[in-house]
Amino acid sequence: MTVDLQLSINGERYPVMVDTRETLLDTLRERLDLTGSKKGCDHGQCGACTVLVDGRRVKSCLTLTVTVDDRDITTVEGLARDGALHPLQKAFIEHDAFQCGYCTPGQLCSAAGMLAEAADGWPSVVTPGLGAGTRPAALDEEEIRERMSGNLCRCGAYPNIVAAIEQVAR
Repeated sequence: MTVDLQLSINGERYPVMVDTRETLLDTLRERLDLTGSKKGCDHGQCGACTVLVDGRRVKSCLTLTVTVDDRDITTVEGLARDGALHPLQKAFIEHDAFQCGYCTPGQLCSAAGMLAEAADGWPSVVTPGLGAGTRPAALDEEEIRERMSGNLCRCGAYPNIVAAIEQVAR
């Protein structure tokens, strides 16, 4: 069965007809030629496909396209604005936070979502002093590593990824 949808991706509207079983990752890559998001494991375990839906991190390989009709989707292609790189993209370059680059789009989208979650006061498992009146967590190395733990890097660029995110978090 197919359905007609209106997808809002990176500030643009895309009318698209999709199979109701189709994942957002496949729609982005195969139908809309937005190939920044990568298909790593196709099981939601590596994070290479991470995008933002309404500002929150989702693994697009596990998200059915029909569930994001008329929601605001941001892919790695949409992080840069008006020809200027997003601060995270700049920091990843400055800190050499990628080697092969395969996980980088998912890392960048996840980091952008994670920074927003932290700014909104969302705690993680390592956030000290959880409870009423908890202030936003200081994004130190431990906090960043915990919050980014759903994104794997096969090249092992973690120290540089954490340093880049720490720079932007300050």
